[in-house]
Amino acid sequence: MLEGTAIVMLVVLAVVITFIVKSVTIVPQQHAWVVERLGKFHATLGPGLKIVIPFIDRIAYKHSLKEIPLDTPSQVCITKDNTQLSVDGVLYFQVTDPQRASYGSSNYIVAITQLAQTTLRSVIGRLELDKTFEEREFINHSVVSSIDEAAMNWGVKVLRYEIKDLTPPQVILHAMQQQITAEREKRALIASSEGRKQEQINIATGEREGSIARSEGEKQAQINIAQGEAGAVLAIAEATAEAIRKVAQAIQSPGGMEAVNLKVAEKYVEAFAGLAKTNNSLILPANLADVGSLIAAAMTVVKSQQAAKA
Repeated sequence: MLEGTAIVMLVVLAVVITFIVKSVTIVPQQHAWVVERLGKFHATLGPGLKIVIPFIDRIAYKHSLKEIPLDTPSQVCITKDNTQLSVDGVLYFQVTDPQRASYGSSNYIVAITQLAQTTLRSVIGRLELDKTFEEREFINHSVVSSIDEAAMNWGVKVLRYEIKDLTPPQVILHAMQQQITAEREKRALIASSEGRKQEQINIATGEREGSIARSEGEKQAQINIAQGEAGAVLAIAEATAEAIRKVAQAIQSPGGMEAVNLKVAEKYVEAFAGLAKTNNSLILPANLADVGSLIAAAMTVVKSQQAAKA
């Protein structure tokens, strides 16, 4: 009897311990667990120590609230100009409503992946091949906007979408490479012609500036010569005037007139002596012997000039 009672107590104790263990659950940080009671949604458990009723409550879904990267498979898209383009990318999303994530879709990850692929094909189909490489940001934004609107019913927030690879066929790649090569050669030729043009401009500018400099130098040289000649003429005139003033002063001094008479007589004699040496024909005054009258006439002229100055 005692042994049967002990067994019953042990069984009851085991049931109690099992009940307590199953009643206590710990939810990790950044996680949310969905609890169903008798097959119906009951509550969403946040992080920490939580109590559930064993055999009545059941943890049906466990969701991570972290940002999740989802690699979308590569697919072939047709551009607006009927060119095939292999595109793949990565999608970033986050569960914001655990209840909707549990019951809004049977598999929200598959739903998001499929929607991302169909939306991407639609966006690529509206662009030409060249634009697809330039409009990556537009493509990413369009995919996020379209998916995010539909994903609200699934309790999911689509954060961003990034294209990893855009791969056209080999024929298109070869043509694009040839086009890039042609563009580079064109830019090289343009740069070379611009260099030659600038060289010619620099040469012409240098020659023009050299001509201007030479003409300015010649002009300045002529100005300097003219100024020098003018200075020389002025100096000669000033020297002549000074000599005349000194002669006039000497004439007015005592004995000056006698010196003038003597000088005139000497010049008179020298002039006739020179004529006798250089020419066979002589022009003589009517009264050659009357040298004194000639000197007197010259002195009369000198005195008249002095009287006019006085």
